[in-house]
Amino acid sequence: MRSLKRSLKAYWELLRLEHGIMYGLGVLIGIFLGGGASPEVIILSFLTALFLEASAFAMNDYLDYEVDVANRRLDRPLVRGDIGKRTALILSAVFFPLGLLTAALISIEALVFVLAVTAIAFLYNAKLKEFGFIGNAYVAFTMAAPFIFGGIIAGFSQAVLLVSLIAFLTGIGREVMKGIEDIEGDALRNVRSVARVYGIDKASKISSIFFLLAVFLSFFPPLLITEYYDLKYAIPVAITDIMLISVALRLPRDANQIPRYRKETLIATLFGLVGFLAGAF
Repeated sequence: MRSLKRSLKAYWELLRLEHGIMYGLGVLIGIFLGGGASPEVIILSFLTALFLEASAFAMNDYLDYEVDVANRRLDRPLVRGDIGKRTALILSAVFFPLGLLTAALISIEALVFVLAVTAIAFLYNAKLKEFGFIGNAYVAFTMAAPFIFGGIIAGFSQAVLLVSLIAFLTGIGREVMKGIEDIEGDALRNVRSVARVYGIDKASKISSIFFLLAVFLSFFPPLLITEYYDLKYAIPVAITDIMLISVALRLPRDANQIPRYRKETLIATLFGLVGFLAGAF
């Protein structure tokens, strides 16, 4: 039983399914803010996000194996030896066409969008990551992409664009911060991260600025959209804002706690998703 539990945990960590669920929720938020869709389309949309996220993360760990070893990323199952590199490659190859299939069943526009995002993802894994902040911006875009995807399916609105921008800013903050943790391994691929080019102190401050910008924008939905003038939006988003502000204040003073900050900002993002999803009803 313990062996089975450890194995399931390793696969969950490889595929980062918590991210997949959050991306799926992001798509649902985009759909509801855009006007809604049929139950079948909603299910297919969620699965598209989940499948493509799983494929992308499995491929990322496969390609970044040496870097993760250098960074002593024991949170990665490939580094620990719990899962083999070949298995990660196979899983990526399995989930990718499943994601394309579910997108194709939604609409041709949905398929074109995920193909475009996936093409950029391959470019990121192959070369774009080495360009530091540009690579950070791409990863941040993938955090905004679920909302955009939902808008493509159900129709764009002011709310969809606003929540996409908030997700994008939070994503850049997390990626610049992650570059501080990965500075040793990034040297192997000559990744010109903000931390490597400008130093840890400046990277910490830049990351904090993006978190604070995301917090600032979170005050606008209630001002622009009537449905968001409600406690079911305000309470979860207030929790998000408090957590992001806390990280933004601590990060420049102590950049040695990046794994902790990453977890806190991930949890903060989840609360933000709950707030936006609740506000959409």
